Amino acid sequence: MNTPKPTEFRAPRAAHALKGAAAGRRRVEFVDVVARQLDQIAPGTVRVRIVPVTRDGHRRTWVVLDSANGPVDADREAHRAAYGLLTRAFPGADWNVARTYDARTGDLAVDEPTAPAALGLDTPEARA
Repeated sequence: MNTPKPTEFRAPRAAHALKGAAAGRRRVEFVDVVARQLDQIAPGTVRVRIVPVTRDGHRRTWVVLDSANGPVDADREAHRAAYGLLTRAFPGADWNVARTYDARTGDLAVDEPTAPAALGLDTPEARA
């Protein structure tokens, strides 16, 4: 027996596709804007590494600007500007851990230091 049942409203699949495409365009625009701003701060920058360090009891932040071929020659103000740009672009990120931002992809990742396996430093025994 086929009895009609009321169905709840569901958005058509095309509407979901349009929303997804719009979100993708916003992401691409965001990545492009940040990349352009980094290029204005220090021309050629494609990667920014930010590492919090403590020296003599004082907390500092180490910022490295890299191009595709190696470090970018930039002054202290450029490093500060890049750090400020990224902290404003990613306000929810935990800046108490090392981070790497790739301007080509827009990915902000945790940058955990690693040691070569041959040194035997990264073993469960060494961590204890």
